Amino acid sequence: MTLIYKISPRAAWRAAEDAGVYTGAPVDLADGFIHFSAADQVRATAQKHFAGQSDLVLAAIDAEALGDALRWEPSRGGALFPHLYGDLPMSAVVSCVALPLGGDGSHVFPEGL
Repeated sequence: MTLIYKISPRAAWRAAEDAGVYTGAPVDLADGFIHFSAADQVRATAQKHFAGQSDLVLAAIDAEALGDALRWEPSRGGALFPHLYGDLPMSAVVSCVALPLGGDGSHVFPEGL
């Protein structure tokens, strides 16, 4: 199983869990797809787009469960990032954990990631 990751404010993620589907953050809606990160990209994503933000969650998603709606596309730097063209069904979510800030102000990721 290939895991991809989504960082989200806790309240927005809880609303998606209640609805059974995640439709995306404002940036996702503006771009027309839901942004995800691979395991080797998610720390840089947190630093670039969520620096200093607290009360976040980190969701791990089964990429294969998303089928053809998931595409790996180049970013401005050329790295391939996973993009979902459609809504994320909560059934594809493998886990969701808190993504707290550490004492140095950076996010503390789960061991093994």
